[in-house]
Amino acid sequence: MVDRTFEDASQVALHVPDLSEPDSPLVERLHASPNMEPRQGGLKPTILLMHYTGMESCEKAIDWLSRPESKVSCHYVIDTDGTIIQMVGERMRAWHAGVASWRGERDVNSASIGIEIHNPGHGKDYRDFPDRQMQAVSALSKEIIARWGIAPERVLGHSDVAPGRKIDPGERFDWAGLAAAGIGRWVEPEPLGPLIESHSRQPGAGDVAHVQRLLASYGYGVAVDGVWGEACRTVLSAFQLHFRPQHFDGVIDASTVATLERLIDASDLGVTS
Repeated sequence: MVDRTFEDASQVALHVPDLSEPDSPLVERLHASPNMEPRQGGLKPTILLMHYTGMESCEKAIDWLSRPESKVSCHYVIDTDGTIIQMVGERMRAWHAGVASWRGERDVNSASIGIEIHNPGHGKDYRDFPDRQMQAVSALSKEIIARWGIAPERVLGHSDVAPGRKIDPGERFDWAGLAAAGIGRWVEPEPLGPLIESHSRQPGAGDVAHVQRLLASYGYGVAVDGVWGEACRTVLSAFQLHFRPQHFDGVIDASTVATLERLIDASDLGVTS
């Protein structure tokens, strides 16, 4: 989603956008945004971050992303017909993630490439992402992953790196289809079953700590302290939104735990102690 969490005013880009040539032959159009700068701290892209535009039309999103006063941008926009527009060069830091973190990295903008995929979004006219659009997402993602050596576990949604603050690209995004094409990580969600927790009963400390360790092992920003609260529920809901999109209420249930365990096993990441 086009992130209106502004960068610090002192960081507003004043230089000419560095976008004379596209980074990919798949790009059909260049529309440079001034809202970018060099990546900080020598970071290179290790995360591919998916968003939806959350706006009425793709052109309105592109216009907003290229206005200096918006202080937001992205590397690529993909319209519903599969047209790919590049706005910031991949070697530059675009302003698409806002306040975010993954595996302890808090400057997600410097560590990522951001793709805005046009969809009006939740609360407007949220809809399935058309096949032609997803095919374009897949083709572009394969190129980006190959160029930068991005690991499957670091192909993420905005909701993964900013739980609670962002919910895009949402439950209709075809993560399973992308993984089948070799993009990102996916495991078949465990079917919904009995709840470990209900809204009227707190889960046991052992259940909470186990879930926290699994979430932290994958990369989510959650404390492993055995304490269940709203912050944990928000992170768990973000996990469910990506990996168990049929039901994402932030409740610890058997399906969520089994899916998390399966994901960690498939990723060969090990579990945080």
